[in-house]
Amino acid sequence: MLFRFQSLFGLVAVFIVAVLLSPVRDGANIFVSSDNLFNVVRAVSEIGIIAVGMTFVILIGGIDLSVGAVLGLAAVGSAVLMVNDDFGMWPAILIVLAAGLVFGLLQGIASAVFGIQAFIVTLAGLQIARGIARIWSGGQGVAIAYGDGPGEAPVSFSLLGERTFNGLVPIPAIIFVVIAVLAILFLRTSAFARHVFAIGGNEKAARLSGVPVTRVKVIVFGLCGLLSALAGVIHAGQLNQGGPNDGSGYELDAIAAVVIGGTSLSGGRGSVVGTVAGALLLGVLNNILALRNVDPNVQLLVKGLVIVAAAGLQRLRPAS
Repeated sequence: MLFRFQSLFGLVAVFIVAVLLSPVRDGANIFVSSDNLFNVVRAVSEIGIIAVGMTFVILIGGIDLSVGAVLGLAAVGSAVLMVNDDFGMWPAILIVLAAGLVFGLLQGIASAVFGIQAFIVTLAGLQIARGIARIWSGGQGVAIAYGDGPGEAPVSFSLLGERTFNGLVPIPAIIFVVIAVLAILFLRTSAFARHVFAIGGNEKAARLSGVPVTRVKVIVFGLCGLLSALAGVIHAGQLNQGGPNDGSGYELDAIAAVVIGGTSLSGGRGSVVGTVAGALLLGVLNNILALRNVDPNVQLLVKGLVIVAAAGLQRLRPAS
């Protein structure tokens, strides 16, 4: 029970500590205020969406180091297409999402078809995506101004940075929840998901059992690229700009969320529920450390220790 729900137990424990350590303003606990809690979810929405895709990749025993760079590429693409090329919102979004999907599929082909290790393929993909983003943007961030004239993005795109339900719930948080729910249902009910677990558990046995290993791997990397691009679109909408260096380090946070969520780095075992809990745990941790004005260097130290503890707990987990 402890190992199966380690991320949920960890999230509850960190949440309780955050409540106890939270500053109090005008007699009210700042951390548990509705605005702050929804800010936590908004802050982890991009990482959370990427981490959902990363979960599938790690379940097959792979890794994707390019997700942060793909986010940056998608953010740049969204800004350039709407501001510089006068594309409408939906055509721009569809082009960017298609680019992320194709980028992921190509990485999957390089890994699954040509047998190049996923670590090497996606490390190269990181550099390639950054390079394309810098060429596309001229090496600098592209600001997004809204309006109906030339050089302005459609006003509707700004909704990605807004809140709904009386200005309480951030739109990115809703998108994150929808993606997470769909992924949870897909992973629990689809035949494709069973193939994913089979490949991660024993690729040779899965192949001998008739599982289309190569096709599944390619699709999984494509899915990860697609979700990374979606996170990039949201990123551009929240910050009203797209920069070639956006998303730097996001791949590490996404992997951390997956590991904290209990997914085995060797593949074959894990869940999207755990990943969501892991992402929220990191968000709560970042939030309370910021509320307490903890030195950023100490924040990095604390996050690193949490990740190591989660990985160490996996080592103690029984094989069954």
